[in-house]
Amino acid sequence: MAGNGSRVTKRSLNACTRCRRQKIKCSGTQPCDGCNKRKLTCIFDDRDQKILVTRGYIDELHQKIASLQQNVEHIDPSPLSPDYAEDRSPDLKHDSPQLSRSSAHDHEESQQLHQELEDPASGLTNPLSTGPPAFMSADNGRTFYLGTSSNWSFARRVLSLTHEHIYQEALPTGALTFDGATYDLGWDGLRRSHSMAETPSVPTFDHAMYLINVVKFRCGQLYHLFDENEFMANLHDFYSEPKPNAATGLWYVHFLLILAFGKGFVKHKVQGNRPPGADYFVKALEMLPDVIVLHEAPIESTEVMCCIALYLQALDCRSSAHNYIGQAMRMAMAEGMHTQMPIEYLGENMVQRCRKIWWTVYILDREMTSLMGLPQTLNDDQINTLLPSFPGSPQRTAAIGMHIRLSRIIAEINGSVYAIDGRINRNFLVRTKSALANIASLADELRRAFPLQMDRDISGVSRISAYLHLLYHQCIVLATRPLLFCFLKIRFESPANCIEVLNTSRTVRNLIQMSMDSAQQIICILHSLQNEGLLETFLSFDLESIFVSTVVLLMGPAIDIRWTYPIWLEKAYAIFEEIIESGNLLAKFRRSELHLLDELLSCFPQEHPRCLSAPVSFPNNVLNSSSQVSLANSFPPSGQANSADAAVQTQLEHDILSDRGSGVGVPALDDQELGFTNRLTAEQIMAVADSIESIDTEWMSNAMIEHSIW
Repeated sequence: MAGNGSRVTKRSLNACTRCRRQKIKCSGTQPCDGCNKRKLTCIFDDRDQKILVTRGYIDELHQKIASLQQNVEHIDPSPLSPDYAEDRSPDLKHDSPQLSRSSAHDHEESQQLHQELEDPASGLTNPLSTGPPAFMSADNGRTFYLGTSSNWSFARRVLSLTHEHIYQEALPTGALTFDGATYDLGWDGLRRSHSMAETPSVPTFDHAMYLINVVKFRCGQLYHLFDENEFMANLHDFYSEPKPNAATGLWYVHFLLILAFGKGFVKHKVQGNRPPGADYFVKALEMLPDVIVLHEAPIESTEVMCCIALYLQALDCRSSAHNYIGQAMRMAMAEGMHTQMPIEYLGENMVQRCRKIWWTVYILDREMTSLMGLPQTLNDDQINTLLPSFPGSPQRTAAIGMHIRLSRIIAEINGSVYAIDGRINRNFLVRTKSALANIASLADELRRAFPLQMDRDISGVSRISAYLHLLYHQCIVLATRPLLFCFLKIRFESPANCIEVLNTSRTVRNLIQMSMDSAQQIICILHSLQNEGLLETFLSFDLESIFVSTVVLLMGPAIDIRWTYPIWLEKAYAIFEEIIESGNLLAKFRRSELHLLDELLSCFPQEHPRCLSAPVSFPNNVLNSSSQVSLANSFPPSGQANSADAAVQTQLEHDILSDRGSGVGVPALDDQELGFTNRLTAEQIMAVADSIESIDTEWMSNAMIEHSIW
């Protein structure tokens, strides 16, 4: 019997899914008190509720089921034969073992992962793709969409967030650069016939050969821009004429584009804001036939479209570049380049050329779409062409295969972590876990097949290996940096509690530290390329890498002062300086934006180091399946860190990157010094991914709600 003043509360006859799963009391209302307080969707599952029906009603249901089963037996259950299904979906398995992983097995594992961690009640979203779409206007009145996964958009969002918090007003855009505003081609956009256009002054044969060879070295290992046999034959015919300048046709347009690239690679001084090679590029566009005519020579036309898109991307004309590569994609698909083109009907040379073209278009489309922050438009299930073969150079085929797999991971991150409204299966961290698992599957293979030879005495760093490793680490940053944005907002909203909130979940802190570590690895790779004279200063991909890593390293200390890497930032700005000195105007604007972000973040007061925990390191001997050790266990308890740790870390960075008295500048560093051999291995990445549990998504969701992040 209840005591005086107390009453027996009647248990609710029904409980919502969340309360039942957590075995807590539910008010039974719709929504219940617990879900209403946490602003979560309250779901009642009535399947377990007992009801009373007659036996006749049950018999009628059995009769209807039997009737439906009889009708189904007359329907052919397999309209597509197994042979047909096998023929149409080889997934590159015949020519590319590294791309032949069973898609069905991957899909099954992915589905199992989502089922294990699915939390319908979790309200956690990606702040970069949550709510209404974001836009920013330039001084000229033109409005630009801030794509969800765009590196440019991410930096602008961080800048805007920081400026609004410091000054309580919107970020002025007068000093910022926007799409297509860095360079001036000096062209009104009108196409002219060859008779109306001025005859371009082409270089001598020897000079042209030099420029073409530069393009082959700078681009040929990554992209297919022209067929060497056909292109060079036309080149010799062109210069054999008494007046080589009097040329027309699509090949001549193609030739001008290659010359524009060559000038971009070798010319390190610009006049005003006109890019190198602009004369050739503009003439090529003026003489470019309409798409109706281009379809009469679709193979070379697709190569021409790729050249135009890549050159425009280098000028930061991202929207135009994305449009041209989209045209190339559709032209290639119209010719069936995405299919298994029959060699016996089309010939070996044509099929191999089409495969090279297709995968160049595919890779550029995936990467440019991600850089725009837009949805991918082509499903990989619709592609079954094979990899091209390079007689005597199997490494080139392997490089294309690895490049494709990295581009697919970029597309997956773009479509899941940065999905519309920031939620797929309403669970952000689950998708991050899935993306990291796919990234981890490439880690050891990438390191083994494309090692980074940092010791200059052996062979020096390989440009193609460096590019693949840079792309790999950008995948990690792309998948994890939304958490940085989340905690920067927490830091601004609740500075006194940010570190306490961050230390509550070691898993989330590990993910952020992984982003920091990849940012440092990117700087290390670019630093080695800089020492070898291989830093790419015209194409934008090295610039994207250094920009991505620097933004992350600037955000770190604003969240937790122990994430401070002054030596790495110093080297990052040195890389920016070299790219700028080579005539890249875009790098100058990007660096000024980073300086602005650095100044804004420095205005925000930092906590004393004694209140913070030390950043995680990646030991060489942790993370094995038998011991079930995760990276979370490498965190010391909160409060054990001290300022001496920061001094040790700074000294270590100084020892790694400082001049050791060679007298010839900063020397190249080997794998062991930079940590490429033992840091961020597949086991370590998987340990972080596997540490993500449903409790982390619940904790993160509550943290977002409690600190009013949205």
